[in-house]
Parts: sequence; structure tokens; C-alpha cells
Amino acid sequence: MTFIGLVGKNLLRQRVRSVLTLVGIAIAITTVVALGVVTTGMKSTADDFVTSGGADFLVAQEGAADLSFSTLPEDIVTEIAAQPDVASVRGALLHVTTAGSNPFFFLSGVEHEALASQELDLVAGRLLEDDDERGVLLGEKAADDLSATVGSTVEIGDASWIVIGVYRSEGLWEASGGIAGLADLQEVAQKPDTVTIAFVTVTPGASPTVVADRIEQAVPAVVTIADADEYSKVDQGFVLVDAANVAISLLAVVIGGIGVMNTMIMSVFERTREIGILRAVGWTGRRVMRMVLLESLLLCIAAAVVGALVGVAVTRLVLLAPAVQGFLDLAYTPDIFVRAVVVALIVGLVGASYPAWRATRLSPMEALRYE
Repeated sequence: MTFIGLVGKNLLRQRVRSVLTLVGIAIAITTVVALGVVTTGMKSTADDFVTSGGADFLVAQEGAADLSFSTLPEDIVTEIAAQPDVASVRGALLHVTTAGSNPFFFLSGVEHEALASQELDLVAGRLLEDDDERGVLLGEKAADDLSATVGSTVEIGDASWIVIGVYRSEGLWEASGGIAGLADLQEVAQKPDTVTIAFVTVTPGASPTVVADRIEQAVPAVVTIADADEYSKVDQGFVLVDAANVAISLLAVVIGGIGVMNTMIMSVFERTREIGILRAVGWTGRRVMRMVLLESLLLCIAAAVVGALVGVAVTRLVLLAPAVQGFLDLAYTPDIFVRAVVVALIVGLVGASYPAWRATRLSPMEALRYE
């Protein structure tokens, strides 16, 4: 029998114990994968939003509890536009409301003339004009969900809107949401002379980082956000999710390691005489250690595969909920699955360390006399 064959046979001796250990580790890996997919998807969606319309970064209220709670005076757009190396500024009022089955519909209010610089990819209708009363542009996905076409009247929140155009966008929030005139949305949201954020585009050749720092110094009570990693300036949600991801990974290592240790040490105790025979016929302590470690690693790798597959399935099922489809996109990046495998390997090594050491400490004579 080959070395690998012996390792596989040892795992199959106590099938129930091995399967239960595998299931326990797989559940932890499923959580690691699912949370990683959601976190990466959220960051990707947030990055798309920050750079929507070709913007380099956005400006929000300093100290806001959440980006949607940011409140800036409308005339701050003019103040930001006056800063050196600023090519254009587009103020926007964000209003999160309900529309059809989507409880997180993102309706953005902007000045009509700013729409031209946003370079919207219209697939039907036209841009908003000054004489459009309660006109709205819908993202392609939002129009689909609401079964709306150009000229339709749709209910968004507590107000009725007339669909003027439909646009295509790669960003999930924009594709699942809509754009209204700033004045109309300020009236509906009861936020006169107010914007939530301002999208800033710098002049060609200028450094967005330098311009952003200059704006933070020159304009009081604002912060600049260039990507999802800087969302923590106004929203601790991303920080908390990242912290939860790390905590769950560590918890998986600790709990999984205890489970594997219990399984492997029981396996070593039950095979004491067998290990003594192997040592008596010439197996070194190092080879016995490799056998125990390999058994643990194979068990954990199998759990990683099962856990990753279940994690993907669970996250796909989450997307079936209408409440999730409008604001969360999933990202299955290689680093998520690499992290899952690394966690599984650490669990295997941690859990098998003591049983492997214990197996190498058995002398052939002691092991052969063991009952």
C-alpha cells in the first residue's frame, strides 16, 4: 500500500467522525467565503459609484454617520469649483426610497445642465430639460423592474414621476436607480438648497490626491472620498465588515483547529499499536508525523472545497431576494478562495500539531504493549 493510500484509509476508518469534522470546518469556510464575496462586491459597487460620470473623487460632509446622511449647502458646489485644477463639479442629492419591490432605490437629484457632462449612455428617450416637471431618468435595470418605458408614470417613494429616458450603467446603484432634477428631488425630499455629495473631476495632468487634499484644507467641514477604502471617513460599515471578516477567519482557525485536534488525537490513540508496528519496521518519527499531518491537511482541504462551493451557492441564493438585488453586487475574486484555502491549511496544521507530536513520542516498545 502506498503512503497516500494509507493516509486515505486512515481517514475512512472512522467515517462518521471524519465527516462531522469536515462539516464543521466547511461551515466555517462557507462563512469566510460568503462574507468575502459580499465585502468585495460592496467595495466594487462603492468604487463604481465614486467614479460615476468620470469623476475622480467625491466630496461629502465631514462627520456624517453615513454617506446618505451627508448634508452640504448647494452653494458649496461653486466654492469647490473655484479651487485650482478643478475641471468640473456636479452636486447631487441622494434619496434612498422604495420603488416597486426594491426597498433601497437610489434616486439622485442633479442639475439638468450637469447631465450632459455625466456622459450618460441613453438607450431610450432623452436627457432632462428645465421644463420637465417631475421627470426622471431610470437605469436599465430599474426600468425593467418597474416595467417602465419612456412616457410611463412610475411611483418612486411617495411621489409620481414621468419617465423621460432610460440609460445604461455598469454601476449597480445607478442601473437599479434613477436620476431626477435637483429642484424636483429637493422638493420631494424636503431638503431645499441642499446636496448630499459633490462629484469632482480634475483638470488633465493634475493629481486627484493633491486636489482632494487642497479642497479639504480650503473648504470647511468636508471630506473627500476617492475609493471604497476611504468610505470610513463617513461610513464605518466597510470597516466593521472588514473587521468581521478577519474575526470570523480567526474564529474558524480556533474552532476548526480544536475540532481537527480532537479527531486526530483520537485517531492517534486508537492506532497506538499500529504506530508502534510502523516504527518497529523502520518508520522514522518524522515519517509518522508526516502521515498525521497529511491526514489532517487532506481533511481540511476537502472541507475547504465543500465550504467554498456552499459559500458560492449561498451568496447566489441571497441575490434572489428583491431587497438585495438593487444595492449589492457579488464579486468572486481569486483572493477570496485563496484566503479560504489558507484558513483551511492553518486549521489543519494547528489541529494536527499536538497529535503529530504525540505520535512521534511513542517508542516502538511502549506502543506495541499498548492495549
